[in-house]
Amino acid sequence: MVISFSLEASLMSVHHSVSDDDEEEEVGGAQRAELRLAISEDEEEAGPFSDLTALVMRYRHGDRRCCVLLCVGGVIVFTAAFLLAYGIFSGRYHCSQAEQGHEQQLGGAKAPSEGGAGLYLGELRLMMRKLLQDEDIHNTVSRVSRAAHPPGSSEGTSLASEILQRFRELQMDHTWTESLYATLQFPDRSQRSSLSLVDSAGRVSEEIPLNPSDYCPYSSTGNATGGVVYANYGRPEDFKWLKREDVSVAGCVVVMRVGGGVSFAEKVWLAEKNGASGALIYPDPADVPQDPRRLGLNTHTAVSEHVHLGSGDPFTPGFPSFNHTQFPPIQSSGLPLIPALPITATVASKLLSQLTGPSCPRPWQGRLPYVRCVVGPEFSNGRRVQMSVQNVMKPILLNNIFSSLEGRVEPDQYIILGAQRDCLGPGAVKSGVGTAILLELARTFSAMVKKGFSPRRSLLFVSWDAGDFGNVGATEWLEGYLSMLHLKAVAYFSLDQAVMGDEVLSAYTSPLLVDLLDAAIRQVEHPKHAGQSIYSQAERDGGSWRITKPLYLNSGAFSFTAFAGVPAMELRFTEERAYPFINTPLDSVSRLQEVLGGRLGVTGRSLGELVGEMVLRLAHDHILPLRITSYAQTVLQFSAQLNKHSAELQSRGLSPQWVFSARGDYSRAAETLQRAIDYSDLHEPTITRFYNTRIMKVEYYFLSQYVSAVETPFRHVIHGRGNHTLSALTEHLGLLTSDPGRFDESSFRRQLALFTWTLQGAANALNGDVWSIHNMHRFTH
Repeated sequence: MVISFSLEASLMSVHHSVSDDDEEEEVGGAQRAELRLAISEDEEEAGPFSDLTALVMRYRHGDRRCCVLLCVGGVIVFTAAFLLAYGIFSGRYHCSQAEQGHEQQLGGAKAPSEGGAGLYLGELRLMMRKLLQDEDIHNTVSRVSRAAHPPGSSEGTSLASEILQRFRELQMDHTWTESLYATLQFPDRSQRSSLSLVDSAGRVSEEIPLNPSDYCPYSSTGNATGGVVYANYGRPEDFKWLKREDVSVAGCVVVMRVGGGVSFAEKVWLAEKNGASGALIYPDPADVPQDPRRLGLNTHTAVSEHVHLGSGDPFTPGFPSFNHTQFPPIQSSGLPLIPALPITATVASKLLSQLTGPSCPRPWQGRLPYVRCVVGPEFSNGRRVQMSVQNVMKPILLNNIFSSLEGRVEPDQYIILGAQRDCLGPGAVKSGVGTAILLELARTFSAMVKKGFSPRRSLLFVSWDAGDFGNVGATEWLEGYLSMLHLKAVAYFSLDQAVMGDEVLSAYTSPLLVDLLDAAIRQVEHPKHAGQSIYSQAERDGGSWRITKPLYLNSGAFSFTAFAGVPAMELRFTEERAYPFINTPLDSVSRLQEVLGGRLGVTGRSLGELVGEMVLRLAHDHILPLRITSYAQTVLQFSAQLNKHSAELQSRGLSPQWVFSARGDYSRAAETLQRAIDYSDLHEPTITRFYNTRIMKVEYYFLSQYVSAVETPFRHVIHGRGNHTLSALTEHLGLLTSDPGRFDESSFRRQLALFTWTLQGAANALNGDVWSIHNMHRFTH
């Protein structure tokens, strides 16, 4: 064991001492022969073989004893030379095999060659783990969340300056800021929003107190008066149930619960779509713990969230709000036309306890005290509710802060990490945790570069502004650089709300990053279960497949994929019991620490290490480790649904054959490209550059070129929003069985065509050159 280790160490030393050219020459047998010859010549200069040769030359006519000595000496020298050469090459072979085995264990990672500092992925991993610190994460969260810091405030500006200074102290290759003006909405200081009960004559009979700082950014302003309808979570299926029960929400104020997998913006949009005049949203004790003795909200606390059904500045949809741009008079279609307010559980209980009407389904029953679950819309005493929202729009100067480490081989390929910096409240989870992990990863990778790490690709660390208003800072940056990012952005990692607990990991991600995630969770220890990887713990809890979830609208990663076509991921540690303080004034570091049992630093470090693992792979591997075949399975599942309705579609003159053909073309193109990569010389820079360029475009290919980026910004046919998406097409297809009368043949034909040609375009692009594409279809009549 000791001898083997020493031999390996010496051979590794020999291996690293040769030049790059020599390394390439060692592959073939001819090169091995040259090395043997070199060793023999070295030994001739000063060794027993040269002495013996001199002896033979001197006594070539000597006696028999000299001949015996000559023979014996020759055998000894030949044997020694043979064993020495065998030992060198055998050792190098086994060392190479060990390295290959280690690389396979790491998910196929290759050791760095050109431009590198000779460090292998295993060494880089150990270096990263040693450099990551718990204490810095805790301290930064405490600093960020000491007070509310909304965009444009003095506290927000001070925090931005501190983060810029922290980046500059790291002395990375580039540090800079980008400023822009965006239109944000705040409560009007001169007149407050209100909620009251009015009698049949419209006279106010009771004022319901509200906290003036509780509001929904981008709500419509004005008044709404009417009956009240309880709509559970405000999901599509909830409004469908009300319609089936002949409960009309037209002209009514709809009361909905926080949660249910639906954002505030989606709740308000669906209420408006169904004819409501206003929306009230409250946290129910069944969803948001409300026992302060057990780390819950008190019943007098509301949850606030923006209600713009989109991201970015809603008054410059699809293009950037840089301060040198002249804006046309346009606004996002995602802005609501009805007023919306967040209310507390106490207010909700007052309203819902007075309703009459049909009883709720059992799953709709929350835990509000003194409430018999009925849906309304009438009050038992004949009163109605009146709400008034008084908010104002303001142009605010925003600052995104950037710092980067430049790649040594492919510097124009960017791996981006970002976190929201602002918050309407203290925001320990909302902005503190993400900012802390971002700064810690920036410090760690900067230190690694100083210690010999030489990333192939550039690392970009970004602190975003105006995240509480719908990821405005990040989206405006994407809009400003969209034409280049699909050529240069490898992947994006959002660190927003990364730690809400330390038990369950969730990854909201593009399918292209799933393999990268799977390799990483096998390497990182679970923050709560020492000695177990995140993967092994997830397997014990029901399967690691549960970790992966689809991207959602309010995610910091959503715009990168759905708008810009960049693979993106947002990671989050949570508890089985929901973290109740998010989007409230109670989201403080002390409460977060109490939830985590004082282990904020440890949990933040684990999340940072997990992201760091994936960043290392992306920055290190010759070929980008993205699963380019992932979307083939998604489309296959849709094809199976189409096939079930094939006969009925054909009876309407709609053939699904074109979709089947496009799916097959995409699957074959992706598999062909993957095989070509597997059998290529990945140490050849030209080849790796060629393949990486094609891999980086896969996500971008799924942005529909047939819809407008201004009118329909989320153009991705899988993750986006709009009639061009696979989800809209699937929903429309479902009408064939659920409600055939609403099936619109011409609309479905258009949807099918848009999706099919986007998929076919992706297949054609993956195929490469136009002469490699053979789209031959047999037409039947």
